[in-house]
Amino acid sequence: MIPRTLALALLLSTLALGACSDPEAEAQARAEAQAAAAERAAGEAAAGFDAAVAEENWALAKAQADVLLARWPDTEVAARVRGEFDAVKAKADAIREDARAAALWQYNVQEVKGGQQRSAAIFARDDVDTDGSGAKQVRLIFRDHPSWGRSSYLVLQAGDFACGRACRVPVSVDDGEPRRMAANRPVTDEAIAMFIEDEAALWRMTEGAKTLSIEFPVKAGGTRTAVFEVAGLDRARMPGWD
Repeated sequence: MIPRTLALALLLSTLALGACSDPEAEAQARAEAQAAAAERAAGEAAAGFDAAVAEENWALAKAQADVLLARWPDTEVAARVRGEFDAVKAKADAIREDARAAALWQYNVQEVKGGQQRSAAIFARDDVDTDGSGAKQVRLIFRDHPSWGRSSYLVLQAGDFACGRACRVPVSVDDGEPRRMAANRPVTDEAIAMFIEDEAALWRMTEGAKTLSIEFPVKAGGTRTAVFEVAGLDRARMPGWD
């Protein structure tokens, strides 16, 4: 058994050593340990980022990078990932935009007398007030009918076209100069429609375009413009048009 006096001496010695410890050194040691732990955690997160990049899964890669940069922004691993982030984000944004643009189009295949009717349709980016009753949707349709052939036309939900049997409407692609194209409003009450007579030319104008703008006259007075985001058109859904 340690004599009481020796035990007291050891206790006093331990207390003295503790009192003489360096707080700055201890703080530095803690900081270094925390930094090392952060680098390890960031490295594990970066492994997921690198794997997603290797697979060209840009959306997942961006998500992995977002988490890594938010949680461990001051690590060396974060600095490396940050250098790749802009390129990854651009690719992820492009894929998301492509998907959004593609979803704007609606395709339909319908059995009719003589075969199948196919159509590709899209609503204007912004609703248009065509008769003073408020903004409403305007639709552009490309149609292929076994008996009526191919056609392209606008459809209104309200108001009417002031086109009669013949008029010319300005059509432009993106920010390009407008091209005046022949159009007509058929004599029918079944639908408020105006045909662009050269459907093949209108179809070709959509290739490589982001937007297609069509200005048209209305019975309420003046003209209106409908802008269609056509970049997502799946051209293969309308066989023979290209």
